[in-house]
Amino acid sequence: MKKISLVIMAAGIGSRYGEGIKQLASVGEDGSIIMDYSVHDAIEAGFNEIIFVIRSEIEDDFMEIIGRRIENVCDRHGVEVYYVKQSLYNLPEGFEVPEGRTKPWGTGKAVLSGASIIDGSFAVINADDYYGKEAFVKVADFLRSSDEPNSYCMAGFRLGNTLSDNGTVTRGVCQQTADGYLSGIEEVHEISKNPDGTASSPKGQLDLDSLVSMNMWGFTKEFIPMLEDGFRKFLMRLRKAGDPLKDEYLIPVFVEDLLRQKKISVKVLSSDDQWYGITYKEDIVSVRDAFAEMRKKGLYQDDLYSDLK
Repeated sequence: MKKISLVIMAAGIGSRYGEGIKQLASVGEDGSIIMDYSVHDAIEAGFNEIIFVIRSEIEDDFMEIIGRRIENVCDRHGVEVYYVKQSLYNLPEGFEVPEGRTKPWGTGKAVLSGASIIDGSFAVINADDYYGKEAFVKVADFLRSSDEPNSYCMAGFRLGNTLSDNGTVTRGVCQQTADGYLSGIEEVHEISKNPDGTASSPKGQLDLDSLVSMNMWGFTKEFIPMLEDGFRKFLMRLRKAGDPLKDEYLIPVFVEDLLRQKKISVKVLSSDDQWYGITYKEDIVSVRDAFAEMRKKGLYQDDLYSDLK
């Protein structure tokens, strides 16, 4: 079977479980967190390598809380596990960190942290988002079957399935060609879920069926050199304009830049699954209830990984 890897961007996770760190809040009765469900769904979909992007500061806690447990699960199912460290100071030759900057460089740089390990097709996800089974299956199938150069994919979720009852969210609304390829992403801020079930932003009403990006991408290893070149150009631009302390190198922005230059194609793989995340502290109750309902329906077992073959 063709090797496909999953890169989980976990460097933003806090350092201690049980102290209000939203990414590490348990959502299952067995203490499982959202990332457990992503690992489960990835193994079930046929991913055979998992690469965690972490920070040195959280390495010990990450291993204690998540890493060793997931290593044991992956070992039982023939899935390799690697850890790479995201560092603010790991920059291309000729560049240095601007004085006073503490903010990480963004999702594009997070993926580059794993460049030395990635040697085939790979998917990228956030550690603290639940994407659902359908998206993992569709992305895995695309990565296994597509051999076209510079042909990538993105999981698109219905806007109505990605909203919070407890506050506004920002979403990247996808613009597509007639045959389902990404042509652009519009970043829409302050999206509210209205009492009547509709969604709106300061710009007006939004279509609940619009597909949005939740940062789940599928690439081949040929994407890495382009991403590296893009990061160097980002740093060069930062010397002349922008905010050297806060500007980030983001995957959606870089992908859109490549699309404008017609260097790549990105197939939008739509998923009707409900996205879950803990944007606000108040979200945790509804998220736990949702996972309890999924277990009740048999989508997952009480002992999460017990159903994997």
